[in-house]
Amino acid sequence: MTDYNEYSSQPGERIDLPDPQIVQSGTGHSGMNYQIVGTTMQAAVIQLNPGQTLYSESGGMSWMSGNVDYSTTTGGGGLGGIFKRAISGESLFIVEYTCSGVQGLVAFASEFPGKIVPLHLGEGQQVIAQKDAFMCAEKSVNLEMHFRRKLGSGFFGGEGFIMQKLTGPGVAFVEMDGEIVEYTLQAGQVLKVDTGHVAMYEPSVDFDIEMVRGFRNILFGGEGLFLATLRGPGRVWLQTMPAMKLAKKVMQFAPSSGDSGGSGGINLGNLLNND
Repeated sequence: MTDYNEYSSQPGERIDLPDPQIVQSGTGHSGMNYQIVGTTMQAAVIQLNPGQTLYSESGGMSWMSGNVDYSTTTGGGGLGGIFKRAISGESLFIVEYTCSGVQGLVAFASEFPGKIVPLHLGEGQQVIAQKDAFMCAEKSVNLEMHFRRKLGSGFFGGEGFIMQKLTGPGVAFVEMDGEIVEYTLQAGQVLKVDTGHVAMYEPSVDFDIEMVRGFRNILFGGEGLFLATLRGPGRVWLQTMPAMKLAKKVMQFAPSSGDSGGSGGINLGNLLNND
């Protein structure tokens, strides 16, 4: 491995770029090995032994070795499963990656600065994650859409209506935006969170969306109309930089259709000078 501090490239010599930092490694339920590499834009590099299978939603794979075969399926659940994925905005299909012959590898890269988290789930153990958190999992892990029973919270809260439920046994990989903050809530203990910051929670936690109270809070509070209410017992994982929040911030500096003389791009001067 080449260290960044020792890296140099001379004309005519072999080019050896520094390897990314390995931040975590482990072994899955089926015996497959994995590494989480990188710091800000991470990737999960998974080594499959002959006959081992991994799956992801379509379009999730970043690179793989030539001895890994893949097939696209509906992921089970028949028409009902396809319908659920369609109305949730998820991919309609699941891609399975199976190693043939010698050991192979499949890699999945994060789409946003943050953390890739390997979840080692026991038999029947479940977690509920934000929509789009799922990257890939061993075939023994069950992935399904998790819909909030209270339609009002979903339609008016904007987020939290459609989640993803993962059930073990096996290892599943999820990605979260920014850094991760974890809380363990006792029975009846409540945590109120801006909806975009809820990354994942245990099924024992009661999750709901409530409207902000008070006329002044609604007009001048600047925190949005809705908050997520998480009531224990159970563990909750929050993310510090939701993708949607960053997108809204960047869009503040996009020129309006009435602007003249611009190139149609983002006003970088205002963006850099903004406090």
